[in-house]
Amino acid sequence: MEASNILITGVGGIGCSWAKGAYSRCDGSADLCLVDADDSSFQNCDSAHVLRLGHALDSMGCAALPPLAEQRMRGYSELARTILEPVELVLLLTGLGGGTGTGAAHEFARQARQSGAIVVAVAALPFDIQETRSEIAHEGLARLEKIAHVTVRLSLERLARQAREKGNAWQMGAEWVEDLIEGLVRTLMKMGLINLDLMDLRAIVEKEGEATLLVGTGRPNDPESILQSAMMAPLAELDVGGAQGCLIQVEGGIGMTISQLDEVANMFTEALDPNAQVILGARVSPDLEDSIRVVTLLSGIQSTS
Repeated sequence: MEASNILITGVGGIGCSWAKGAYSRCDGSADLCLVDADDSSFQNCDSAHVLRLGHALDSMGCAALPPLAEQRMRGYSELARTILEPVELVLLLTGLGGGTGTGAAHEFARQARQSGAIVVAVAALPFDIQETRSEIAHEGLARLEKIAHVTVRLSLERLARQAREKGNAWQMGAEWVEDLIEGLVRTLMKMGLINLDLMDLRAIVEKEGEATLLVGTGRPNDPESILQSAMMAPLAELDVGGAQGCLIQVEGGIGMTISQLDEVANMFTEALDPNAQVILGARVSPDLEDSIRVVTLLSGIQSTS
């Protein structure tokens, strides 16, 4: 694969911020696209494809107007088609509840799927006290989930609570998003002991039902801590037990053994459906000295709601 085959896309203010952070950690292994109505989202990133949803005299942007953002995104369909032509995987980051993310994210995802790309989205949901934004967000989430192959629901409420416990501002939760995106890009772009590719990814994401992504890090001799790290992700509530598909990438330092790899993989897959399809990848990375990182995509999750 080439860097142009993976497109990290930020839609809206928080989506663009997260996308720029994730892109900076991928060492040129992916391309970047930023979509917003606010020029400040495009600063300090000269290498990005930029889709500005408005014009220079438009001071209002798309705030609280999802239909306007959707309409403007459709107006970029020809340009988006050119950007998406070489792309096989879109990693779409957005916040829902405002105008741009809620209106434009699902439309960009639609155009990406139309071009033949796999679409993996991370969508941030508003704080609980933001009732109006939450109503708007859930409408946008329903539309995004119908289009994207995978939609990871990130809870700003949980993210903020975890940040407070560490004494950080909630915006520091971007680190979790960046870990996730970097892990996915490395999974597909770097050679390993057991390699994973887009055909493996497509086989898992096409399982019927809901899907999500987890990333966890810990010591090689403590697989339970790695699983616990993954389960502490700031995600909206979703019972992943009984998942029917699992793509799991285990990445460790030079000292990682086969038994450690096997123990970690078993820890992450024991709650799956007995007949689940599991595809395992593994890589040795010198920069992960005395630690193991696991990126897991779970699909075929049956909603209980």
